[in-house]
Amino acid sequence: MKRAASVLVPLILVLSGCASEPSSPGPMITDDLGRSIPQIDRAERVVSLAPGATELAFAAGMGSQLVAVTTADNYPPAVQGLERISALPLNHEAIVALEPDLILASDQINDPREAEALAEVGIPTYFVSVGSLPDVSRVVRALGVLFGDEVAAGQYADSLEATLQALDTSRRGDADRPSVIFLIGDDTLFSFGPESYVHDMILVAGGRSLTAEMSTEAPVLSEEFVLAAQPEVLLTAFDPDPARLVELHPGWEAIPAIRDGRVFRIEPDLVLRDGPRLIAGTLAMRRALTAGS
Repeated sequence: MKRAASVLVPLILVLSGCASEPSSPGPMITDDLGRSIPQIDRAERVVSLAPGATELAFAAGMGSQLVAVTTADNYPPAVQGLERISALPLNHEAIVALEPDLILASDQINDPREAEALAEVGIPTYFVSVGSLPDVSRVVRALGVLFGDEVAAGQYADSLEATLQALDTSRRGDADRPSVIFLIGDDTLFSFGPESYVHDMILVAGGRSLTAEMSTEAPVLSEEFVLAAQPEVLLTAFDPDPARLVELHPGWEAIPAIRDGRVFRIEPDLVLRDGPRLIAGTLAMRRALTAGS
């Protein structure tokens, strides 16, 4: 932390010294959190602080502009040759040393307060926010217009929207939908609360999420809640083993999803990363929800 301060403090002093002469602010743009940052005609050195933001950047034609991604990034394959940085906790010193002209962040992972520290040394951070499936193509288009390849981003967004439209079952009545709970863990029952894009995925795939109306943003479900909810389908981010679930949670053998063998694993990266592959995750959910029906 002391070394980071030794880098940040001189830069802040230099910038504050330069700011002593009055100057009119340049054009500004607004990110998905409503934050204003300076407009950049073309960002040549971009650092991504979230895997989902990285995937969105590549979809928007910004791949050649990325110079660093997080240690958790693994897609697309082109990220393998990029510099790696820690995002949790955020390594300010490493970011400053890369001399980026733009940072991409996600509201699913990154703290806006971290962005303020980077702004003080002249590095703007653009936050993306994916709260629903339509947001994916919207963000791709926006990044293409602001920083990347507008034509390539538009074509990519068009393909996402066409796939989503063909898949969409959101107008189906609840009576025709299997009830669903998505579990991130099998022992500690992490799930998704209100306003998560995961509920939109389940809806479009043809299901009805039983945690969509919960009051907790990132709920840890009780055994009793799941048993009382009687989900017809369990979607998981782990290898499904109904016998283990019953062993861990006695009484769950009475849950329709377990009784009827409708426990399905969805590749975690297709759900937990807020990027273009959410559409593929929705398609995987659709296959699971229609299996054996």
